[in-house]
Amino acid sequence: MNDVKKAVMTNWRWVMCAMLFFATTVNYMDRQVLSLTFKEFIQPEFHWTDNHYGTITGVFSIAYAIFCLFAGKFIDWMGTKKGYLWAIVVWSLGAVMHAACGIATTWFVNGVDSVEALRAVEAGSAIASSIAMVSVWLFLACRMILGLGEAGNFPAAIKVTAEYFPKTDRAFATALFNAGASVGALAAPATIPLLAKAMGWEMAFIIIGALGFLWAGIWVFVYDKPQESKHVNEAELAYIHSDEADAPKEAVKEEPQMSFKEAFKHKQTWSFAFGKFMTDGVWWFFLFWAPAYFQDQFGIKASDPQGIALIFTLYAIVTVVSLFGGYLPKIFVEKKGMEPYAGRMLAMLIFAFFPIIALFAQPLGGIYGPWAVAIIIGIVGAAHQSWSANIFSTTGDMFPKSAVATITGIGAMAGGIGSFLINKGSGMLFTHAEEMGEAFQFMGFSGKPAGYMIIFCICAVAYLIGWSVMKTLVPKYEPVVVK
Repeated sequence: MNDVKKAVMTNWRWVMCAMLFFATTVNYMDRQVLSLTFKEFIQPEFHWTDNHYGTITGVFSIAYAIFCLFAGKFIDWMGTKKGYLWAIVVWSLGAVMHAACGIATTWFVNGVDSVEALRAVEAGSAIASSIAMVSVWLFLACRMILGLGEAGNFPAAIKVTAEYFPKTDRAFATALFNAGASVGALAAPATIPLLAKAMGWEMAFIIIGALGFLWAGIWVFVYDKPQESKHVNEAELAYIHSDEADAPKEAVKEEPQMSFKEAFKHKQTWSFAFGKFMTDGVWWFFLFWAPAYFQDQFGIKASDPQGIALIFTLYAIVTVVSLFGGYLPKIFVEKKGMEPYAGRMLAMLIFAFFPIIALFAQPLGGIYGPWAVAIIIGIVGAAHQSWSANIFSTTGDMFPKSAVATITGIGAMAGGIGSFLINKGSGMLFTHAEEMGEAFQFMGFSGKPAGYMIIFCICAVAYLIGWSVMKTLVPKYEPVVVK
């Protein structure tokens, strides 16, 4: 074994991390096409209100939540290679299908025989209402297929991380691949509005959706379990299992899987699920509503140079700052000698305080303009991604590898439920606030700005509430054993 440890270590685990990064990047680009085309291109064509859009984003979130519950189990049952492949193929198919919603709407609405005629219909008319209703249902169908596939991304990615990295490195590896969410959100505003403006919003869905099929073709050839991979030598395998009993390749055994019934018996499951429930909706709110916010509040469209710059800057902050979030617990563990779970929870507490600045987004936006809001949302988003990298890694800390995808799926389901509540609630709130106008007041704001201020307040305190409940449920490291 000493000779193995002295051997030059391969680094195939970082190739796997890169694949997870690119899958997550594509995942978030596919998810964001709708938000970046909604206000400027899709809303006028289909005569949607904010409530319609809130319904679509909200139902997507709840469908995603339900699918996540089973996606983790599916990944554990199917195996990482096939399970991940199925996931990205399905969500890429769902993404591409959005492009057909316009022409499909003309099939179901009498009196409209072309996509061009949809926009020409008089706003507020009976036929406009029919177009809105039919198109919402069509988009919902596509979003549900998208959600079905996307539900498999994080359970599969976290499982790969647990397979390829020791516990001390998992938060950092998770932060690296999870940065794909930020990079996807960063690349999206720089490409999608321009594609939609030059080629139509339909082509934006098709081109971005096709990236997933490209990834799937590569995944087939590069992934194997570390003990089976020809690219992983004994030295790297020993490092991967360095927090376990040292064992050669042939000694690594499969662990028993965990049933849903058993999973819900453990307070560690409820701790992870509640943390996701309280915080995932914050990220999804900004992901789905930030472009609409800048157009509503400042009249800046997503395809405008300033609109592209604002969203790009926002996610540039998220991408750069959040990388430190996965590294912070590594400092606590290796430099301060803390146990991994304790170091992770301390890091999460630090990150939970940063979203409080969301309270100042609306007031400072009124004084200093949209750039102040973009910077604040960027900092909140970076805190979320740092929090997310660590909360995902708590599953690997407390659960055996065979149960990681199942527990991750349960947590993702809880996060999806929270996201449904905030996205559907936001759509209803913004439509109501706009209709009420000056009669709708909150903290010195009126109309739709008051509605945004309410949601910003919720986002500000969500992480501290989530952390407090998690710490109460699991105050110290308690590993779960599958029997």
